[in-house]
Formats: sequence, C-alpha cells, structure tokens
Amino acid sequence: MTILLLLVVLIIAAVAAYAATRPNSFRVERSLTIQAPPERIFTLINDFHQWRRWSPYEKLDPNLQRDYSGARSGKGAVYAWEGNGKAGKGRMEIADTQPPSRVTINLDFIKPFRASNKVDFTMMQEGAATRVTWAMQGQSPYMAKLMGLFMNMDHLIGKDFEQGLANLRAETERSELPPA
Repeated sequence: MTILLLLVVLIIAAVAAYAATRPNSFRVERSLTIQAPPERIFTLINDFHQWRRWSPYEKLDPNLQRDYSGARSGKGAVYAWEGNGKAGKGRMEIADTQPPSRVTINLDFIKPFRASNKVDFTMMQEGAATRVTWAMQGQSPYMAKLMGLFMNMDHLIGKDFEQGLANLRAETERSELPPA
C-alpha cells in the first residue's frame, strides 16, 4: 500500500512539474474567406449590438443579460454580459479599430474564471472576397497550464471561432444588411 501511495504521489508531482514547463501564453486563431467586401464584415464586428446575429456565444444562454455602454460602436464601445454557467460573466471593450481592416478588443472574463485576453479581428481583401481572421491571445497562469494538459484549448475555442466565422459569412453574403 505504501508503494502504491508513493507511486501516485510521484505521478502527481511529475504532472505538476510538467505543467509548469508549458508556455506562459496562448493564442487561438481561425480564418475564413467570405465573399463580401471588408466594409460589410467590419460593420458586424465593430458594433456589439450586431453580435447577436453571428456570435456563437450569444446562443449559450437564451436569458443572457446584456449591457451596452460607452460609444455606440468602434473604439470605446463596451459590452458586458451575465448568464448561465455556459455563458458566464464578462466584459468586452473595443480598444482600437482600423476601418475596414481591424478590430481589437479587450476581453475580460469574470465567471466561471477570471482572465483577461486580447481579441483581434482582421479583414484582408482578396479580390472580391475578404479573408477574416479571429484570434485571441492571453497569459496562461499555472492552473491554465495544468488544465491544458487534459483539455485542448485550441480545439475547444477554435470550434467556436470556426462557427462564428461561418455565421459571419452567412450574414455578410446575404443580399441585404441593415444599416449600422
């Protein structure tokens, strides 16, 4: 019994030590080509009021509480939310925009865990189409490194980004968009 207990302690210590060697930051990125000009896509990203139309996170809780403040859109626009366990609680603020090619957002999660990340949307025109990239980066504290040994964050978040980009494509490739 003592040998088994010692073996379990050694395995736990090895996993904990290995987690400490993982990178101190992370980056998740996905891209998609959309058959629309960058201005059309930019409008949907640069205005948090439009996110209900395409963001997969908007569908996590049908009773999601939303609060918009600051500028109507663009730099200084703020979107805070609170919802069920899936949606959690957090806040986003548009930190910078470069119409029609980039929107940078400061993203702060409060629940179910605290984290501050940076989100970038870039739109690169390619002929009549636009290559849209959705990226998120941030720090990986020790607990995130440990969890990362058992969960693939790139896969988990990447799937959401892929769905969001597909939703964006569906919205922007429609013939009519409402005014911003």
